[in-house]
Amino acid sequence: MSKLKYVGLFLVIIIFGILSIPEILNRINNQKIVDSNRTQSAVPLQYVILNGEPKRVPDFTFFNQDSLLISNEDFSKKVYVAEFFFTLCPSICPIMNKNMKRIEDRFGSRIDFGIASFSIDPDYDTPSVLKAYAESYNIFSQNWHFLTGEKDLIYDLANQGFNIFASVNPRVAGGFEHQGYFALIDKNGYIRSRSDQFGNPIVYYMGLDEENVEIQEVDMLIEDIDKLLKE
Repeated sequence: MSKLKYVGLFLVIIIFGILSIPEILNRINNQKIVDSNRTQSAVPLQYVILNGEPKRVPDFTFFNQDSLLISNEDFSKKVYVAEFFFTLCPSICPIMNKNMKRIEDRFGSRIDFGIASFSIDPDYDTPSVLKAYAESYNIFSQNWHFLTGEKDLIYDLANQGFNIFASVNPRVAGGFEHQGYFALIDKNGYIRSRSDQFGNPIVYYMGLDEENVEIQEVDMLIEDIDKLLKE
């Protein structure tokens, strides 16, 4: 083989290597993401620490869709998921409650599981409105409580109790601003979550459908509910 052919072959190898590096790195990074999720699901769920103490849900008492008074004591010894929403929400709430229905379908028959959906529009969301809303999603479970009550107490519970932002804002669609998070609470009333790749708790689970992710956070939440139910 002539020197010219050797040079040509060498250049082809170099060009092939340069073109292949991005794909190799992409595969490595994607594998790290998958491995990270698998590792997180294999370790115990973390407590959310605030001011040096595990974050516990404060006491609350509100009316549910059947006009029954429901308090945090009704969730004692139960694993439950909490959200803040309102029935006239035109954007994220339908997606959140579609995903929450998936969770209900999976765990709703268990006596040690529950769901608390707190309305941030209690002036409109009366028990009868909440009941009609629940029925529109084919929700008839005794363990899924749509809750309404005094507005200030609900907003204190959201912003200080759960640290999930909620606010009245006439400039946004629907007139209320809030986050699409689900909170996971253990049988002793503590907020729990899996950890991120750095070992820190993710704190909340996104209740919306996300693009370009290996696994939806709702699917992570389902895994972690199952884990807490076994504790």
